[in-house]
Amino acid sequence: MTWTVPLTDVVVTDDDVAAVMDCYASGWLTMGPRTRAFEDAVAQFTGSTHAVAVSSGTAALHLACRAAGIGPGDEVIVPTMTFLATAHAPRYCGATPVLCDSASPTDMNLSVEDVSRRITPRTKAVIAVHFCGYTADLAPLRTLCDENGLVLIEDMAQAIGARYADGRPCGTGGDLACVSFFSKKQLSVGEGGAVLTGSSGAADIVRSLRSHAMTSGTWDRHRGHEDSYDIVDLGYNYRLDEPRAALGLARIPRLAAEIDARRAAVLRYRERLGFSERLTLLWDDEAVSRSSHFAFPVLTDTHELRVHLRRSLAEAGIQTTRYPALHVLEEYAGQTDASLSVAEATADRHLCLPLWAGIDDDTVDRVCERVLHDVREA
Repeated sequence: MTWTVPLTDVVVTDDDVAAVMDCYASGWLTMGPRTRAFEDAVAQFTGSTHAVAVSSGTAALHLACRAAGIGPGDEVIVPTMTFLATAHAPRYCGATPVLCDSASPTDMNLSVEDVSRRITPRTKAVIAVHFCGYTADLAPLRTLCDENGLVLIEDMAQAIGARYADGRPCGTGGDLACVSFFSKKQLSVGEGGAVLTGSSGAADIVRSLRSHAMTSGTWDRHRGHEDSYDIVDLGYNYRLDEPRAALGLARIPRLAAEIDARRAAVLRYRERLGFSERLTLLWDDEAVSRSSHFAFPVLTDTHELRVHLRRSLAEAGIQTTRYPALHVLEEYAGQTDASLSVAEATADRHLCLPLWAGIDDDTVDRVCERVLHDVREA
């Protein structure tokens, strides 16, 4: 289907294309100097001590779990309101994800109180997701993890450029943080991710494991720094290649301005839709000022209205989406329980409207007019 208004859009500039073509012309395509330069740029943008680029956000989560020492017999608390990679990553290490509820109907992030209730002697870590670009309530979660000797991993796949309530950059409050550069994300290169950390030891583990735990890389051997290698652990092929790193380097200088543009669109959405009695805006104005706005979800008053809106907007050529709670999916259905009711209700009633850095006021207004019309007609 060709959408009149897509859910999101990726604008590739002439400078982006030139950067990637320069990389291809260089003849060096696997992980090398551009990847290292991209890591430095990501670390600077996020305020992190170390940024280690990998092949995807899922790979970042997996390697963060490995660096945290998560293994068989461990439990890792994760929100049920998240993309499946958050819960898959501990399982890749042999651990068990324990799903927790959302904070409230208007805050899709994890409930710190519910995390506290789910801690057991087997709990090793908590993965806090910053959903849709809005940061979780990290300060009390950090305290809770410290009091219980737990590793705190941040899943900021949707939240690069966001800030906590105290103003610090997202990704600097946990022990490790995971970024995604997937094509829908604020900083997109197609596929890719990074692990952020303040620990040199954790960064070294991730760097080793992303490339088969080899003691030297292809770039080192190409430059004559090494003539062979050893293998010191069970690693993976999670490298980010040079063309994607080149694209990231070209795009990251625009990232702050593009986040501001996303925020302006969200503010316009909120102004136009905030008075509807059948729609609830998620988060508050203060959270909006700190978010990096991966998506703009609204909450309908009934499941039926959400279904109606999704169908009618699609008929008008306007693409929308929603996220299911993990515990309603077949793979995680065994963890269904009544204490996940907030997330389940929010998943059932929310709808994400079109949002990207280049969306203009006329397009936002057109979407809002159709939404309000459909709400009145429902």
